Amino acid sequence: MTRLSSILGLVAPIFMAATPATALDMDFTDTTSRNEGLYLIAKGLMDYYTGNDTGQSPGMFSNPYYWWEAGAAWNSMLDYWFYTGNDTWNDVLKTSLLYQIGDDWNYMPSNQTTTEGNDDQGFWGITVMAAAEKNFSNPSSEWPSWAYLAQAVFNTMAWRWDTTYCNGGLRWQIFTWNNGYNYKNTVSNGCLFHMAARLARYTSNETYVQWAEKVWDWVTDVGYINTSSSTAWPVYDGGYISDNCTDVSNLEWTYNSGLFIAGAAYLYNHTGDQKWLTRLESVWGRSKVFFMANTNVMYEAACQPTLRCNNDQRSFKAIFSRFLGLASLMAPPLNDEIQSYLSASTPYVLQSCSGGSDGHTCGLDWSYSGWDGYYGLGEQMSALEVLLNRLVWTKPGPLTLTSGATSEQNSSAGSSLTTATVSNDIVVESKDRIGAGFITAFVLILLLISAWWMII
Repeated sequence: MTRLSSILGLVAPIFMAATPATALDMDFTDTTSRNEGLYLIAKGLMDYYTGNDTGQSPGMFSNPYYWWEAGAAWNSMLDYWFYTGNDTWNDVLKTSLLYQIGDDWNYMPSNQTTTEGNDDQGFWGITVMAAAEKNFSNPSSEWPSWAYLAQAVFNTMAWRWDTTYCNGGLRWQIFTWNNGYNYKNTVSNGCLFHMAARLARYTSNETYVQWAEKVWDWVTDVGYINTSSSTAWPVYDGGYISDNCTDVSNLEWTYNSGLFIAGAAYLYNHTGDQKWLTRLESVWGRSKVFFMANTNVMYEAACQPTLRCNNDQRSFKAIFSRFLGLASLMAPPLNDEIQSYLSASTPYVLQSCSGGSDGHTCGLDWSYSGWDGYYGLGEQMSALEVLLNRLVWTKPGPLTLTSGATSEQNSSAGSSLTTATVSNDIVVESKDRIGAGFITAFVLILLLISAWWMII
């Protein structure tokens, strides 16, 4: 999903109001004040929603935000409802989650299937997994359950596990014609690992534990998680099949680390196996690079200092914060330390969310004094999730089928719908795409000539 898109919205627009000198008026220790402030940030997030506009697709946010980020944003709004009790946007949240499921109920809707990647599908699956764990209002009987949808996403992703190259792993892209089909990225495999961990705990089906082990072993074997240090394991971006995934990109993104931190925490909680706590602690140990020295303010280290974060990357801190909150719940030995880092960012987030014409637009660089002039869906999501995940202990933890969850599971969901995907042993290189373009043009010319002869 880290697409080669232009960097949009990074320059402060001239029509926005000047940066106020004061922070968002919110006393985090007072429930009423806190909820009022969270409402303003959530409202700022929903200002980017266009799904109710004429000609737009329910569930989608305004351009230039991709479909995957919509799925992640709905997880933020789900968290907002859960921790504040405010159901203002619950109807549009539910409608959006169901509208985008696709004809086969696996989050491969027809409006996305030409461009959808494994990670894109994965983030929608993670959102409905959270809906099941939080007992969000169940769909009516003619619709699939939240747990069903999460399992359908997991099953269709697991079916794409490719042993032809790199001895395993998921490709970034699902379809051969998309740029990145020859890349096996960490985030796609991290989504599969993360969902396996949560489904294992939710259903008590040990097959999911086995899948989590399988994915973990693969990402460590290829070096996407570097385990050479005893206490700090970086999580890298991925590698190409052309060199059997041996030349690993060493870019580190917050959300990649977060996927494995939270997944390991779920497995520790479910199995009680100390190895998962050790793995969690080691990935978390390296993840402290995502907090600025001296202040411990969270930032996207790979792109933020150079002001080169694209629209996707500007939302990664939201996902990271969410997964840190889940990890502090699932692995209490790390709770105090994780929460101390989220707490350190809190006052900086509040002073950042003081911009724009509405006075509560959030910025990208939280260490900047006031609003830094950057704005967007990702900025609102990130600020909201840091604050919400300070509240994880104020509500019951993620439910399971044996502890009160009401969303019914179906372990075979999506497993018979593999015709929607493309065989993993087909590779389309650049020269093949060019050849396909010439063929398409040739056929088009023949059709035009035929039409002309018919007319005359």
